[in-house]
Amino acid sequence: MRLLIAIPVFNERNHVSGVLDKVRRYHPDILVVDDGSTDGTGDILDERRDIQVLHHPENRGYGQSLIDAFHYADIRGYDWVITMDCDEQHEPESIPDFICAIAADRWDLISGSRYLNPRDGDDLPPTDRRVINREITQIVNELLGLNITDAFCGFKAHRVSAMRMLELDEPGYAFPMQLWPRVAASGLRLTEIPVRLIYRDPTRHFGGMLDDADYRFAHYLHVLGAEVERACSSRRACNIQPAQHFFCCCE
Repeated sequence: MRLLIAIPVFNERNHVSGVLDKVRRYHPDILVVDDGSTDGTGDILDERRDIQVLHHPENRGYGQSLIDAFHYADIRGYDWVITMDCDEQHEPESIPDFICAIAADRWDLISGSRYLNPRDGDDLPPTDRRVINREITQIVNELLGLNITDAFCGFKAHRVSAMRMLELDEPGYAFPMQLWPRVAASGLRLTEIPVRLIYRDPTRHFGGMLDDADYRFAHYLHVLGAEVERACSSRRACNIQPAQHFFCCCE
């Protein structure tokens, strides 16, 4: 079984070296997708000889970085990709937990959850992020027949062949709103494992209009709605429910 750790980065020069050094303690095969960084992050990455790097010439989005990582892994014969962020909010110490779940060979997607098993010492997320995550997670579960506890955690293990089948193309932060409906429609085997809830810097932002919580919530619903419509119209996903007061879908 070939496993790749994929880390999307954008302007993370203050964190990237330390994060990579920690990750290498648990797995040596690492891909960093530099999403058009302008703060010197790319130069730091190019100086390292212990990682693989993809450079985007401009910022293409968090989702596109993940999609490119899946494609990279696919054409090079990897079986699994573990994705994690580079802002010190995902602990490399949890990588062995994902590897253990992968080894069981029961799942196609293993999603980290910061709310599955709360721990003493967990950080408190900014209110808008906590509320949006809770409400979107509830909507996702109701519409898709899932039972997840954290719709937005980027710390995940993905079976590469399963990601290829989903044909993902959502480039931005709404990437999970495409992922979950396609996972449900395709009948992929899904589980969650607990990861620590960490927020080092509550002032970090998404950028542009997404910094407005109401706009961000509406954007997530729009992408989710389009995906549910797509799944319903294809008649492939009998477990996906019409979204009723959010958008029109099939009967």
